Amino acid sequence: MKKYVSLFMMAMLVSIIAACGQEANVEVTIPATFLESEDLESAIEEAKADGIEEIEENEDGSLTYIMSKSTHDELMEEIEASLQESIEEMKTSEDFVSIADVSANSSFSEFTVVVDQEMFENSFDGFAILGLAIGGLYYQLFDGVDPEQYEVTVQLEDEQSGEVFDTIAFPDALEE
Repeated sequence: MKKYVSLFMMAMLVSIIAACGQEANVEVTIPATFLESEDLESAIEEAKADGIEEIEENEDGSLTYIMSKSTHDELMEEIEASLQESIEEMKTSEDFVSIADVSANSSFSEFTVVVDQEMFENSFDGFAILGLAIGGLYYQLFDGVDPEQYEVTVQLEDEQSGEVFDTIAFPDALEE
């Protein structure tokens, strides 16, 4: 799972372009738990190649990325676009048979997923929920939310009754 988070993170960084001019810098610290399955030297070199101006290795195993404000803004736009694309795919793809609708708040800390409850409980569509949660946590991390404070809540709502039948809080659910 951590490998998928790391791969998602690196895929997002690949598309960053270095910013020009003197701007205020933005610092983003990637927790050590996000990097456990990564070769740190490769991750650092790749991030630098993708426009991250400076990377500091911290004693706890985390990395602090230092980038221009414009590079950070571009990264946030790309993460948001990726999440919106994932949401649309869940709503329209035949791969997620039970999912009728998905909505999120602007910080991607809350998602409501409208499903056919019976179909959902008898399918693998729960993996889509995991993907939303990881994307939301990732967005919050790069948006400056302290990793000790970020949380994504996913409410599963039955399409027929309109009632919420399950609420899942991440990252707590990943530890269970």
